[in-house]
Amino acid sequence: MEGFYGNGIALSEKVLDYLWARQSVSLNNLANVDTPGFKSQYITFEEEMSRRLSSASERKVAPKRAVTNAIEASKARLNTTWSESSRLDGNNVDTDQEQVEVVRTAYQYQYILNSMNNDINRLKSAARSF
Repeated sequence: MEGFYGNGIALSEKVLDYLWARQSVSLNNLANVDTPGFKSQYITFEEEMSRRLSSASERKVAPKRAVTNAIEASKARLNTTWSESSRLDGNNVDTDQEQVEVVRTAYQYQYILNSMNNDINRLKSAARSF
């Protein structure tokens, strides 16, 4: 597939992994909404991936391999929100915000899956015509 879509499938796969992790963290936050002292967590990956891809695309030697390496080397970062807490028990999970995050992540995940499916279906359609 890499020959037809460059690094598109690999990038989509990595983003799907990150979105899955983000969804798991948001659901964990919601599950712990009544746990005293629990601090909400969140996943970030967009900035690092963007930085790595920009740096890789500027390379003059083997830019395709550099982009592949950048995709593989990017990592999600798990962050904890320590400072914010509006509740007496020290828990800082905002259920409204977490529910919005769950829905937003689900839509992003579905969008990437649909995009990948469309690419693969186009490839199948082209192969059938031979």
